[in-house]
Amino acid sequence: MEGKFNKDVDDDNSPSKIRLEHVISFSDAIFAFSITFMAISIQIPNLPLNNMTEQQFITKLLQLLPQFEIYAVSFMIVGIYWISYHRVFNHIRFSHSILIWLNLLFLFFVTLISFATYLDFKYGNFHIVFVLYASILAVTGSLLVFIWLHASKENLLIDKTMNTFQRRFMLYDLSIPQGIFLISIGISFIDIQVAQYFWILVFVVKIVTRRRYSEIVKR
Repeated sequence: MEGKFNKDVDDDNSPSKIRLEHVISFSDAIFAFSITFMAISIQIPNLPLNNMTEQQFITKLLQLLPQFEIYAVSFMIVGIYWISYHRVFNHIRFSHSILIWLNLLFLFFVTLISFATYLDFKYGNFHIVFVLYASILAVTGSLLVFIWLHASKENLLIDKTMNTFQRRFMLYDLSIPQGIFLISIGISFIDIQVAQYFWILVFVVKIVTRRRYSEIVKR
């Protein structure tokens, strides 16, 4: 069985296989679509052209700030997943059927992030919307971890230049977002506003972790 798997992995030019660069290109397109859909989902109010002063126009625009905040956070989260995705696939040498299906499932949840963002635009005052949104983000991150774990299995897909510390750090780095999103669900039962701002920790912890990693590598 292992020999068959190795043969399948090594035969990257087989016509029955999807090349890794095609997998990555398709994934980039899905990320781009997800962000674009979030942007066009912002509910721009109908502004009458007649009898409207500039001050009234500015007031109407300021009413969009809550939606813009949601969009900005969603954009950054999708951006973090995109960066993490490419960090993972920078170390993957071959495509494989299981890897491709895991990748498709991951991309499915990436598109659901835009759907959850749209729900938050319209129904953000409902607690269930926040729970659904955070759950989608957590599952998305978990699937990226599964992709890494599968690729790491028996060193069949991972670049062999990576050492044990680098592989463990990658796993730790990929696990940060979903841990924060799951904790935020618990916080939301106490205060949903605090839970929403809790997501900022994703960016802070990521920055601190990368700096710490750079310091260790330089030693």
